[in-house]
Order: sequence, then structure tokens, then C-alpha cells
Amino acid sequence: MNDKSTALPGQLNISPRLLLGPGPGDVHQRVLTAMATPLLGHLDPQFLTIMNETQEMLRLAFQTKNLLTFPISATGMAGMESCVVNLIEPGDRMVVCINGFFGGRIAEIAERAGAVVTRLEAPWGQVFEPNVIRDFLKKVRPKVLAIVQAETSTGAWQPVEELGKLCHEFDALLLVDAVTALGCVPLHLDAWEIDAVYSCSQKGLSCPPGLSPVSFSKRAVEAINRRKTKVQSWYLDVTLLQKYWGAERFYHHTAPITMIYAIREGLRLLLEEGLEARWTRHMRNYRALKAGLLALGLEYSAAGGHQLPQLNAVKIPAGVDDVSVRKHLLSEFGIEIGGGLGDFKGKVWRIGLMGHNSRPNCVLEVLAALEQCLQNQRYVFEAGGGVAAANYQYNGSGEPQATACTSPTAPR
Repeated sequence: MNDKSTALPGQLNISPRLLLGPGPGDVHQRVLTAMATPLLGHLDPQFLTIMNETQEMLRLAFQTKNLLTFPISATGMAGMESCVVNLIEPGDRMVVCINGFFGGRIAEIAERAGAVVTRLEAPWGQVFEPNVIRDFLKKVRPKVLAIVQAETSTGAWQPVEELGKLCHEFDALLLVDAVTALGCVPLHLDAWEIDAVYSCSQKGLSCPPGLSPVSFSKRAVEAINRRKTKVQSWYLDVTLLQKYWGAERFYHHTAPITMIYAIREGLRLLLEEGLEARWTRHMRNYRALKAGLLALGLEYSAAGGHQLPQLNAVKIPAGVDDVSVRKHLLSEFGIEIGGGLGDFKGKVWRIGLMGHNSRPNCVLEVLAALEQCLQNQRYVFEAGGGVAAANYQYNGSGEPQATACTSPTAPR
């Protein structure tokens, strides 16, 4: 029925936002421009060339020669599920390292796939030591070890450089969650002997959500090909997907053409800048933001020496209302930051400086706005101290330090 008297929603008119939460982040203008490119058919020869280019740039971003490297046509959680259900058959043993929200989600997916899951747990915000992992591998002898490199819920940066070699010593496969890592911090699949990895499009690559880059090593592909049972998910079965992304171009699904345009441009931006330069930029802006946050008396929730430069999780001071501050930031300044998840719900703020948003103006803007919000909460700190500390850091000072006069105090 076409009832002309029914009022239709108006044309979209979105208030400007600075997305400094755990994701999505702001999309680079060049990515938005690429997304305005006219559609092609998903088997058009021009689009097949675009697919090839995207795959090759994704291999460079992952630092791998893995043939089975492509973006899953879904969000990062589909990448997580794809890696798990392809590597795991019912009855397979799997060790999942859990020190935050997303490690727990891996374990849940693995159990649904029929894995016998052993949880290796650490306090939220901490990381796992290799000798602890070694003991579990020796005891459990799993088919797969899964671990999160950049735990988005806590801001903890897990070292994974030596884990591939360690896993292979015990004939296990290493699965790494790089959702918040890719495009922000070092990630070397081949050199670190990582067998399977998944990420997303909306964080370090500065694209909209909707794609999940994955990559599988030769060792992982061999394990998949030895399966005795079909992969639990038809859509996420990489033995089928590789026929679409490989030379056969066998029809599997209609690819999200515009999103492929987007990630292609996001990868071009990453590689034009250079991986080392990108990682250095994230570290520089993290140090400035950290200096400012410490000057305001805020403490990081992740262990010292293991704090992500792209995801800053800080403890909410006593007497300060989590939701009120985040609402004030959004309504008055158009700035979004994230609240806590799981065990950290209501206890931390998560400030993202990912990809395009790892810039000095983002650092200084959020610090200035946060100061006003904290003042409204009657929280005591040195006015202007956050921005001043960040600028001091940008001008070449040493490692950020908290001072006695700016440590957290009770509200007046």
C-alpha cells in the first residue's frame, strides 16, 4: 500500500562526530571518495583486478606471503568465527588465553564449534608470560592456541612474537586476534609464524565496519584440508571462499563491492605512509595523550609496558560518573569515547587513536573537552594541565609521568 499521507523520514542529517572510541573510528576522506565510485558486477573483469590488488596489499599489511589472505564479507566477529570454525572440529582441544572480553568470546565460539576448550586466564589488563603458555601447551597438547594481540576491552598489548615458534614446538596452531592491531602496531605473520589471523576494516584501516581481513598459513591450510567433517558454517568455510578469491573465481556470494573499494583505499593509505611510519605515528600520539591523561590524574588499566598506543583504557576516578561524562563529551563537543565492557563496565573509559584519528589535533581536542567534563563533575585537577602536558610531550620531553599534585582526588 502506498499511503501518501504517511510522512517519510527526512534526508539523513547527521551531527558531526569525532569518533575516539574503540571503533569505528573516523573514515579517511579518500576512503569516502572511493566509496562513491560506481558499482561493478562482482565478477566483472575490472572488479576481479581490484580483488587481486586488495589481496596483495593485504598481504603486505599482514607481512605475509600466505595465499589464503582476503577480507571476509562481514564484520570482525565473522573473522573470529571463521578462523575458529575452520581450524576446529568437534572434539579438538583448544587453549584460549583470556585476559579481557574478546578472549572470552573466542572461547564461546570454540565451544559452540565442539572444541574441548581449556581457558588460560589472567587478570584483565595483564598479559600472558611465555613460560605460562608453554606449561599449558605441554599439559593440554591442543590443536590450536588462541590469543588476542590487542585486547580492546582493556587496552593491553600482548606480545605474540615468540608464540608461533612455541606453538609449533608442541604441534599446535597459533590463532591471533588482530582486530585492533592491524594498521596500528607491528604485526609480522610470517616472521612470527602465526598460523591464522583476523582483523577488521573500521579501526586501523580507517574504513567503515563491514569487512574482516583474514589470513591462513600453509600449516593452517593443511590442517583445514585434513578435516574429517565439514566446516560448521557454510558461509565462512574458507575452502569455499578460496575458490572465489582464488584463480577459479567460483561464485560463492555477491561481494560488497563498495566496501572492497573502501578497504582497497584504506590499504593504499597504509602502504603509502609505510608500516614503520604508521606504527611510529601511533606511538607518538599515544605518548602525548598519555602525558595529558596522567596530568589529569587518570591511571591506565593495562599493565605498564603493555599499553596499546591505539586504545587507551583509563580508570574512572572515584566519584566521577561514567555515563554523564561520556554524554557531556558527545552532546557538547561531538566527541565519542567508549565505556567499559564486561568486568570493566563502569570502571574505565576507552579512548581510541586508531588509523586516521591518530593525530595531534584529536589528542588535544579530547583532552581539552575531557577537562571541562571533569570540572563539571567537581573533580579536582590542575586546570589546563592535560593539554599542557601533551604539548610538552610533542615538543620532545621524556616518558609521561604522573605528579603528586595531579593524582586523583575525591570530588569536592
